Amino acid sequence: MEELVDPVQRAFLNVEQSVSGQRWVSRLDQAGQNRALAISQVHGYSDLLGRVLAGRGVVLDDAASFLDPTLRSLMPDPDTLTDCRKAAERLAAAIKRREKTVIFGDYDVDGAASSALMARFLRHFGVDAEIYIPDRIFEGYGPNPTAIEQLIDKGADLIVTVDCGSTSHEALAVADKRGVDVVVIDHHQVGSALPPCHALVNPNREDDLSGQGRLCAAGVVYLVLVNTLRVLRNAGDSRVSSFDLLSQLDLVALATVCDVVPLKGLNRAYVVKGLIAARHMGNVGLSALLRKAAIGGPVTPYHLGFLVGPRINAGGRIGDAALGSRLLAMEDAAEAEKIAAQLDELNRERQAMEAIMLAEAEAEVLAEYGTGEGASVIVTARENWHPGIVGLLAARIKEKFRRPTFAIAFDPNGRGTGSGRSINGFDMGKMVRAAVDGGLLVKGGGHAMAAGLTVERAKLGKLRQFFEGRAEAAVRELVAIQTLKVDGALAASGATLELIDLLEQAGPYGSAHPQPVFAFPQHRLRDSRQVGANHIKVTLEGQDGSRLDGIAFRATETPLGDFLLSSRGTSIHVAGSVSADLWQGQRRVQLRVTDAAKAL
Repeated sequence: MEELVDPVQRAFLNVEQSVSGQRWVSRLDQAGQNRALAISQVHGYSDLLGRVLAGRGVVLDDAASFLDPTLRSLMPDPDTLTDCRKAAERLAAAIKRREKTVIFGDYDVDGAASSALMARFLRHFGVDAEIYIPDRIFEGYGPNPTAIEQLIDKGADLIVTVDCGSTSHEALAVADKRGVDVVVIDHHQVGSALPPCHALVNPNREDDLSGQGRLCAAGVVYLVLVNTLRVLRNAGDSRVSSFDLLSQLDLVALATVCDVVPLKGLNRAYVVKGLIAARHMGNVGLSALLRKAAIGGPVTPYHLGFLVGPRINAGGRIGDAALGSRLLAMEDAAEAEKIAAQLDELNRERQAMEAIMLAEAEAEVLAEYGTGEGASVIVTARENWHPGIVGLLAARIKEKFRRPTFAIAFDPNGRGTGSGRSINGFDMGKMVRAAVDGGLLVKGGGHAMAAGLTVERAKLGKLRQFFEGRAEAAVRELVAIQTLKVDGALAASGATLELIDLLEQAGPYGSAHPQPVFAFPQHRLRDSRQVGANHIKVTLEGQDGSRLDGIAFRATETPLGDFLLSSRGTSIHVAGSVSADLWQGQRRVQLRVTDAAKAL
């Protein structure tokens, strides 16, 4: 967690530099502590819940509604989104005329969920809705002219792009020339020049004043469908009453969590209500994936983001890109089980490939940048990498070196497909668009925390220089003081299931609404050992003899992992988050270790 803090703020437990190189500080300053106390006293909440809420920017008057978010209070009038009414009316017309409609989606989880959500809606109203997901390797991201031509040749009367299309000028011009309407529903950043289309619903377009720019694509699709139901209802369509749009929020929650958009406002309501829908197991495809992942308990954001999401993404990365959207849109339970098994196998193959590529990437970064401290942006590239996995590489390298990172896979012709992941506070999408404008990229786009690009090998050196110059000042400031914000101190005996149930009241946690982090001071490290491929399992013992099991994920051969393995039998400070783990039918507390320090 890289953030600037007041350098005079006292270090939590006097940890000026942890084994991970972070300074521990309290999440709450004095004003925050006062706000936490007021929240607890006025609303009758526990002191800890008040601290957690205040530490995430919740103010006194909003505390009650924050703990019980409702779509009614947080959802805007869809008409406030530019072109949303035009899109809704065009979809309603397609339903009335029973037009053949093609949904053109992206190959990630947000694209799959958005496509499935739109397909389920249109099929309910009798529309022949086909989903088209481009091949990541051969077609790349978004609509392309060849695909659009082929879809129209096959009889498409309307094309709806979801999670893509905002910058697809050439492809959409093909549809415009051939007289086929295109409705774009997207959330990616876009410049002032818009492609030719019937409607472009994107809260990040410059003339959109809705304030909903933090939604993922599925969240935008949901608003368009709310508006479409309104249009159909006003037209007297009796089928409106039999479509339960609320039950489709499991797809919106899945996309919101996996696209790592901020869990605030409407996004938080989407996830809270979507988890309820997911737990009803009404979507046969999602249910099949949850069973395949063997979650063993109520669906949580962790299950969606770390168990379901990677399996859906595996199809787009190394297999059939349409598998995920087809699975989420289908009603055949037996067929869903087959596709879920196929995605599960693809995910295992992806994990094996990723491990090999990650070792190569880390070696290249160490050779090119050393420890990475002198770099502003890390760019790593090779020819033999699978382009479907470069996003995962970028994420892993970013986590290890704490710098905005791009990983690029070059084909034999010298064209590279890359993906980037950013650090908090640095807008990567804006930098990539500037590189496109400067002629350094064939194409590129994204948002603040992630981006994609296509580059010619001959321009890689100039691209590295451009990124370094563009990011140097901002990144240097962002990483000048690396801090870990701590919500409070706990003893092993205080990490109880009751505590976890209390913390879940302020959840779900995710982007911009971080999981509470607690420090465990002066705990004896009873045991530490490697488990799995690269995790470290630990057992802590408090001064009263109580014990707590924990795990540090992907910590092998890191400063944290080395410290834990070499500190058995000593007293240390440990920081991490607590959660409930289901083991052999029993709920138990588990600590996820994120940092540690010597106890001086």
